[in-house]
Amino acid sequence: MKFKLPGSFRTPEDFRGRLEELGLSVALDDACEGAEGPLGQPLEWAPGRHLANRFAIHPMEGWDGTRDGSPSDLTLRRWRRFGRSGAALIWGGEAYAVQADGRANPNQLFLDDEEKAVRELGALLDEIRQGRQEIGAGDDLGPVGLQLTHSGRWSRPDGPMASRPATRDELLDARAGAEVEVLTDDELRHIQDRYVLAARAAARAGFEFVDVKACHGYLLHELLGARQRPGPYGGPDFEDRTRFFVELVERIRAELPELEIGCRVSLADVVPHQPSTDHEDRRGEPAALSWRHGFGVNHDDPTRIDMEEPKRFLALLESLGVRLVNVTLGSPYYNPHLQRPAAYPPSDGYQPFADPLVFVGAHLDIVREAKAAHPDLVFVGTGYTYLMDWLPHVAQAEVRAGHVDLVGLGRMVLSYPELPRDVLAGRPMPRKLICRTFSDCTTAPRNGMVSGCYPLDPDYKDRPERDRLEEIKRALKESNKA
Repeated sequence: MKFKLPGSFRTPEDFRGRLEELGLSVALDDACEGAEGPLGQPLEWAPGRHLANRFAIHPMEGWDGTRDGSPSDLTLRRWRRFGRSGAALIWGGEAYAVQADGRANPNQLFLDDEEKAVRELGALLDEIRQGRQEIGAGDDLGPVGLQLTHSGRWSRPDGPMASRPATRDELLDARAGAEVEVLTDDELRHIQDRYVLAARAAARAGFEFVDVKACHGYLLHELLGARQRPGPYGGPDFEDRTRFFVELVERIRAELPELEIGCRVSLADVVPHQPSTDHEDRRGEPAALSWRHGFGVNHDDPTRIDMEEPKRFLALLESLGVRLVNVTLGSPYYNPHLQRPAAYPPSDGYQPFADPLVFVGAHLDIVREAKAAHPDLVFVGTGYTYLMDWLPHVAQAEVRAGHVDLVGLGRMVLSYPELPRDVLAGRPMPRKLICRTFSDCTTAPRNGMVSGCYPLDPDYKDRPERDRLEEIKRALKESNKA
């Protein structure tokens, strides 16, 4: 199914008409107000600590570290560009695995030796600092966090799938491609030790906060929905499924009281999807009509979201003193239409079965609902990239209305890291830099290549991987015709 891209609408009235046609309550301003408007307003993100504007950069790892977990030149370049963006908050910068076997790919940064980690993490902060200096922003880094992760079910530390899930799940076990061995309680406690060690390394390197990542189907997210897991870290009770998270946050807080803690969380989910076998365009469809797993899922109809437990989780975060919350949805592995709205799916995905703006609307609606229920939390929103040319118009309106505190940018900064700075300065956005969601940044790593914007970033256009990427896309197109 093909849909008219947001960038094809030339006036606010035309784009607003499309949003209304789809029944979406997306706010949209006619004109951008620059630094004088809502996006340029300061915000207290932690007691006595303030942000200069309302832009945040999501964690954007590039599958481009070395096999021993060190940053490469491409990694350093990306972090410097984050610094050049002008965004006040750098959230995570990178998904940093707490141990080698928890990597989602062989080139993910990970904690090996603590002293080595402190040096290398410090070098990443130096790149942000250098980027800030290059745009005349001085030495003030602003808050930078490190996203701590263990990939759990989606671990691929040496290339092939080496799944270590938190629970049995027939739908997802089948996708792991290997005999699934669930992590034991003792293994989970060891992983918890590694999270604390990684947090200590981050604090020593100079990070102001760590993100205890609970999203996208990775380990801590899967634990939140592990209703079939026996023992202290799973089962039908919410308190058991959140026990590992609570223990971990309390341990980091006890050992590192000056380190702030945030959480990027998939606040809602739906059943895994797959390419349809009944339509020539390979549109997505539910892989099953029942699913007893997941977090934020309506288990009577798993194609729908249920916010009862996610709101309990937000209340839990408040009780733990975790104020900084980055809201995302679903997983790139089993329902990418929800997690990452796009016009063009990656090679392992499927065609959108509804206008991707519908799923952008879901992101905005969920964070609105979360903010309304927990106004004292600081929320970073997701799903903005697919808005393309209209991103700042919607972002400004959503912040103005108090629906969200910070506008998070992911894929967009791979092609156009200067977007926050240009918007705040009142400059027009160069159309040739705006992400059009071609999904090459996902197709490349799915096929063993580094991630980046091959269509729009000149450095990636010239890389040899681009030719291979084009061959993969051509082959996929031909197979879809067959």
